[in-house]
Amino acid sequence: MAGELTRRQFVMMAGAGVGAASCVSGAGETANPARDGRPNIIVLVTDDQRWDAMGCAGNAIIHTPQMDKLAADGVLFLNNFCTTSICMVSRASILTGLYKRRHKVVRFDQPLSDALFAETYPVLMRAAGYRTGFVGKWGLGGALPEHAFDYFDGFSGQGEYFHEIDGAQVHLTTLLADKAVEFLEGCSRDKPFCLSVSFKAPHVQDSDPRQFLYDPAFEHLYRDDLIPTAKTAAERYFDALPEFLKPTEGRHRWERRFATPDQFQQSVKGYYRLVSGVDAALGRIRDTIEERGLSGNTVILFTSDNGFFLGEKGLAGKWLMYEESIRTPLIVHDPRLPAAARGRRRKEMALNIDLAPTVLDLAGIDVPEAVEGRSLVPLLQGDTPAWRTEWFYEHDFGGEDLFPATGGVRTERWKYTRYVRRDPPFEELYDLANDPYEEHNLTNNEAHKSTVETLRDKWAAWSG
Repeated sequence: MAGELTRRQFVMMAGAGVGAASCVSGAGETANPARDGRPNIIVLVTDDQRWDAMGCAGNAIIHTPQMDKLAADGVLFLNNFCTTSICMVSRASILTGLYKRRHKVVRFDQPLSDALFAETYPVLMRAAGYRTGFVGKWGLGGALPEHAFDYFDGFSGQGEYFHEIDGAQVHLTTLLADKAVEFLEGCSRDKPFCLSVSFKAPHVQDSDPRQFLYDPAFEHLYRDDLIPTAKTAAERYFDALPEFLKPTEGRHRWERRFATPDQFQQSVKGYYRLVSGVDAALGRIRDTIEERGLSGNTVILFTSDNGFFLGEKGLAGKWLMYEESIRTPLIVHDPRLPAAARGRRRKEMALNIDLAPTVLDLAGIDVPEAVEGRSLVPLLQGDTPAWRTEWFYEHDFGGEDLFPATGGVRTERWKYTRYVRRDPPFEELYDLANDPYEEHNLTNNEAHKSTVETLRDKWAAWSG
């Protein structure tokens, strides 16, 4: 059924008499579309959550029942990536649908230009009649854009995890859930809304030696679990890295988080508890939607700004082009989909730059011509359109002693990485089909010379 609908018919079917209720499965869900038929949309973005930090992604230890339910009744994208693995750049890409080389946000203190901000998905949706809200980490520099939203409760910088409220210490994730609920309680069925919730979790608190400051309410989770170390966490994988990577910030942070077995267990359990806190917040948001009779017409998109090393290759943080750093979760839950279209797992390569065009497409709003991402709506419908088979990575924030500048091209099979400020540039080539852990650099393998040359040329074309 979904594959037979045009995109605009799909977007508007709730208001066109198709009977959104007939497209909803599950007890208690009712269709209550906004009066003009457009869906409500919630965009949830975590911070530093790697793709496999969810039960539905195959993690047998982490406790994420709400994310798992969202995926079971929605669409889980198995190959979702950020085009630059650092928060401010990725969040600018999420808002605009543009690569870094186009939006040009490269510093923590840098805002989007006025022209680009005017074409972000929240601004366009407000102009189209949506009630808009933003809660949490803004992630970009400049003054907070309170004027651009109907409801704004965001903060600059990284923020702090614990806040004293009425004499009690309250975790930031709980406060953000409170604000999201407050926004939803102010919404009417007569006007569609778009709420963006930007979590700090599971990002570390860099200024605190404990690093992963989770809510004590989740202390009981993972207490009796033994977290297995990754295959590539063995010291020999760090030894195999190029010498210029060894003294960088990724190794320094590894020393603070993962250097000993006890550190590793404590850090990863803290990271998992932060993710479980977000999972509970997702549950509260969904409960509020249900209580207000909005569940039948509210689309939820759940993703993260970038991935995160948990000791792989003897590293912490992100920034580099290894899978742990660039691969992120993406779940889209649309209750208007027929039951046959739910619970799917799409293998196509999705990107953070696809979020903005997808949200606009779902709302029936024209996507700006400059947008480089693609709407995921056809994939949500179950279609099999011609899709990207490669994409471009770019990361040039910081000095070489912090985060070595990196570029590259990832295809469905190959990954070409180039450390661009080296003289000569240092290159890596991995055959992901046969080497998913990126153990064997094939750059100097004569049998793969033509592949290196082809991907090098593609990188040069993208970079130009």
